[in-house]
Amino acid sequence: MYGEDIPHDPELAVKETTQLAAELGRRLQVLNAHVTTAESCTGGGIAEAITRIPGSSAWFEAGYVTYSNRQKTRQLNVPGDLFETVGAVSREVVEAMVRGAQQHSLAHFAVAVSGVAGPDGGTPNKPVGTVWLAWGVGDEVYSEVQHFPGNRDEVRRQTVKAALEGLVRLAAREIENQG
Repeated sequence: MYGEDIPHDPELAVKETTQLAAELGRRLQVLNAHVTTAESCTGGGIAEAITRIPGSSAWFEAGYVTYSNRQKTRQLNVPGDLFETVGAVSREVVEAMVRGAQQHSLAHFAVAVSGVAGPDGGTPNKPVGTVWLAWGVGDEVYSEVQHFPGNRDEVRRQTVKAALEGLVRLAAREIENQG
């Protein structure tokens, strides 16, 4: 499972996510591709990790922090009825977020996250630590749900790490497909 080895030391977590972001940048530069982020529970943490990397403007297109459902609809074209039918923390919403971010930014790669970071807001069906992640590459979308342990900061750090790990894997696959 993603994030199981996330360090409880915030400085070490920053080092790890910085290394992942740098690796993502190297791979995207090989592909001459760009990435965008659509974030809710991480509040821009994925974009922040990416922009720690000098020269990231060559491959980072845009970051959308859409904490409210209204902004998910306004900025990313997430259908408003999804929030009532499946909730903001759902496969359908993060997949729509990925597509909206790609459409608006014109980036080939995208990641979207929506989750319950805590300490409250959880339900029996979506307890604290539940996070949906989606990745887009071209016309393909991949999504998964994770249940991260820990407090609010730990859930958010694990989400950032998992988001970057997924992007690195997708970029590596694209490089292999071109080979």
